Amino acid sequence: MLVSTIEVLMRGVAVGLASSVTVGPVAVLCIQRTLSKTRRSGWVSGLGVACADTLMAIIAYFFYAMLQSQIEQYSTVLHIGGGVLIVAVGIYIFFQKPVPQTRRNQNTVGSSWKDFASMFGITIANFVMIIPYLLAFFAMFGVGTADLEKVDMAILWSSFLTIAGFFCGAVAWWFGLTSLISLFRRRFRPHHMKTINRIAGAIVALLGLITINSTISTLL
Repeated sequence: MLVSTIEVLMRGVAVGLASSVTVGPVAVLCIQRTLSKTRRSGWVSGLGVACADTLMAIIAYFFYAMLQSQIEQYSTVLHIGGGVLIVAVGIYIFFQKPVPQTRRNQNTVGSSWKDFASMFGITIANFVMIIPYLLAFFAMFGVGTADLEKVDMAILWSSFLTIAGFFCGAVAWWFGLTSLISLFRRRFRPHHMKTINRIAGAIVALLGLITINSTISTLL
């Protein structure tokens, strides 16, 4: 029971971490606020992103559960398709240029509450792009879902652990990123975000390639 609980929780953590490892506009804003204001500002901004992502993860998890029978029927195609999507996202991240975005936002000001609310709103506004992204990661990490016609306490507990793990993974990423940026803030330059993009993009693309490879291997 304990092993199963930890496994479910860690799968959620893995999805939360993997889906957060990007340096898109929201991450650029979090980094910029850490550098131009305080570590707290960057951390609160990241928390806003994590909360918005968790809300969308709940929605994605619900749809994932509704489509579970179809997912199982076409699991091979969906795993390969999800892997291809993740690789494409990784390539997109790799070639992003965050420096212009940083310059556009270098004069932003506001309270911690405004930092949180603004990042929450920006992230939610991109739900059309983020939810399919989350669904791909749920499939990639083999997250189990509930049969909506047979809901019991064990299923609800498993669902709760998955979402709680997701939130913990997302929060851990933003806390780690803003702490690292704050630690080296005197040495940090805007062009360093390009390097972070490259690393993050490569990691995401590699996860997609691993999924594709493991799925094809099971067919051979």
